[in-house]
Amino acid sequence: MEEGLEDRISSLPHDILLLIASMIPLKEAIRTAVLSSAWRRLWTPSQVKLEELGFSPDDQSARLKITQIISAFSMYSDYPDKLKLCQQVEDEQFVVITKGIQGDLHFDFSEKWTNMEFNLILEKGSVICPRFSSLKSLQLRSVNHVSEKLINDLFSSCSFLESLRFDKCRGLNNIDIRANDCLKSLTIIDCFNINSIKVSASRLKSFSYRGFLPNIVELNNTAHLVDAVLNFKDGFISDDFFRCEDVLNLLFSLKDVEMLTISGWLIEWLCTAGVIFGRLEFKFSKLKELLLIDSLVDARKRDSMACFLNITPSLERLSVKIDRNCNAIPSPFLHEYWHEPHLWMDYAVVKCNASPLKFLKTIEIVGFTSQENEVLLMDLLLHKAVNLKDLIVISPENASGAWRVTVTPRSQLDYAVRRTNQKHKLVPSPNGYSIYVLTEDKDFSFTVTGQSLLN
Repeated sequence: MEEGLEDRISSLPHDILLLIASMIPLKEAIRTAVLSSAWRRLWTPSQVKLEELGFSPDDQSARLKITQIISAFSMYSDYPDKLKLCQQVEDEQFVVITKGIQGDLHFDFSEKWTNMEFNLILEKGSVICPRFSSLKSLQLRSVNHVSEKLINDLFSSCSFLESLRFDKCRGLNNIDIRANDCLKSLTIIDCFNINSIKVSASRLKSFSYRGFLPNIVELNNTAHLVDAVLNFKDGFISDDFFRCEDVLNLLFSLKDVEMLTISGWLIEWLCTAGVIFGRLEFKFSKLKELLLIDSLVDARKRDSMACFLNITPSLERLSVKIDRNCNAIPSPFLHEYWHEPHLWMDYAVVKCNASPLKFLKTIEIVGFTSQENEVLLMDLLLHKAVNLKDLIVISPENASGAWRVTVTPRSQLDYAVRRTNQKHKLVPSPNGYSIYVLTEDKDFSFTVTGQSLLN
């Protein structure tokens, strides 16, 4: 705030500040703590010492006391609030719980035990605490082996839970979720040791994952799934042999989604292992929006993307994010199948074999640096998108804006350049007969499927 200006909002009564915080989403409300000491006081947690309750993670009656305290806290008032459960010694944190007013709870556990492995089996069972039946959203951060059974008890009581999120649960090894008919959204972020994910949720609409590719990912009974994010930015978790069948089974379970985010290296690995997408027994027939993420675009990645697009006949919007901050995942030499022949074809043959995408209207390429294979990818996509309306590229040096791409014959280049007063640059096309004219568009807004997981 500028010097001399009075902060009148922070000087409002405590109850008014609580009312303001209650009118915005919990994630944004928590951020008000940085505004001033008055806002910070809103988020000063009440404290309960576990030893005074005789808490032991293996004692069901002790866990019941904790769930009753948490339940009473969640129902206490209509305003956002915090509760801290701590150890006797120096008030060491066990968990900090933040509640919103729209039926959401955030659990932030201590990271003291995060290196010890544990498993979670979450299923609807006997209701331990009926008050949790009204809980709609549950976010769990740094869950550990000490809190494992407490989370199981909590989940079993959440009869109408709609949203579940796990964040940085580093010791989590296997998770098995058998949800009721209400769970609509499941998010798993940066759980670095996770080896197996099994989900059964008949009403699930959104599944989002970021981290290593686990050995097992099974999505069963998920016929209503619409949006899936498979951001395997850290590569393959196992040193064991890469099994194409497991990955193809996962893709098959997602074949009816309308929005998909997927790591480009995974598509390259499948092609390297000999998967011919056009010969699979399924297609992404309902897919409308696709986001491909990778650290770079080389010839193999470019051609693998082209093959994958052959099974997205209804695609309307394609986004490619080239993020050089992502881990480079080198493609191995796999012996499971004969390799896909296209990996040895030259670019002209790959382009001729590309199936048209009749419904593709918008293409966005983020991280575009005009390198040869990026230009060839752009040329390939222009060839496939027979009814394209917009091709937008965002380069690192122009991150605040975008470039709108048009294809201009060399014979008309002078006229096309004179027509525009906007900043522009020229990129030669592979055929040599035309030029890609990139015209600056500062008003363009880049929004894609899975964008929140890229930050």
